[in-house]
Amino acid sequence: MILRPLELEGAFLVEIEPAVDERGFYARSFDAREFAERGLTATFVEAGISRNSRRGTVRGMHMQLEPHAQAKLVRCTRGSIHDVIIDLRAGSPSHGRWLATQLSSSDANQLYVPEGFAHGFQTLEDGVEVSYRLSAYYDPGAEFGVRWNDPRFGIEWPIDGVVISDRDRSFPDFEG
Repeated sequence: MILRPLELEGAFLVEIEPAVDERGFYARSFDAREFAERGLTATFVEAGISRNSRRGTVRGMHMQLEPHAQAKLVRCTRGSIHDVIIDLRAGSPSHGRWLATQLSSSDANQLYVPEGFAHGFQTLEDGVEVSYRLSAYYDPGAEFGVRWNDPRFGIEWPIDGVVISDRDRSFPDFEG
């Protein structure tokens, strides 16, 4: 397993190192000691799955506010996604910046999303499934989001004609 730092402070791509044989492969996808050594959240208390029927589906941009902020470990378990994070941490050197990476079931890599980041994705094909590990329990009162196409961020989404929920479409532009 390789923890590859990304250009937004605290975000990492978790790349597997498969041990391949005639059966297929085995690879570690998480090691709490290695995460802790890097100063990353290493305890996850909740897990979730998102199934998405149609190509172009956008989910996001979501986060939980303090004291219920969540680090996320995100993996695409079926298909592929354009995964996007925005650093909304006040005082962070990368505050207000976003980045995108592609995750797919074929490479089995994961995205580590620190607390204080908004997260979302767009499906790149039909029948996509995404798995999450979360460091804090979901609290409806701490739910927060910014609009997926907020001009302040200028996120580049690869597919036009998105499928999106009314809730995600109606998130406000960011004012911070």
